[in-house]
Amino acid sequence: MVAALYDDGNLTLDDDGLTIRRYYFPLGTEKRVPYVAIRGIDVRPLGAATGSWRLWGTGSPSHWFPLDMHRPKKDTLVVIDTGAKVKPCITPAEPQRFVETLRARIG
Repeated sequence: MVAALYDDGNLTLDDDGLTIRRYYFPLGTEKRVPYVAIRGIDVRPLGAATGSWRLWGTGSPSHWFPLDMHRPKKDTLVVIDTGAKVKPCITPAEPQRFVETLRARIG
């Protein structure tokens, strides 16, 4: 078992990468993103125009939001760039800690 560097129930950072739970619709299976696949991250304020009410899915073909029933109460959006057409858009429970941990792993 790999020890988690960060885990909030929806997102996990461990020694090898990022796990996004409840990512794929409709089964809610997880997405695994190795650190070496992450080209960059974009941290943005989360509001009505940036997806605060998007509980699961997309309003744009280039962004995907995994299921997060608490997203309307959160204030930070993190967009993961892997070079693919679709970018995962996640909302960590502890955004500052998540971003610091992730940046330390991706360089």
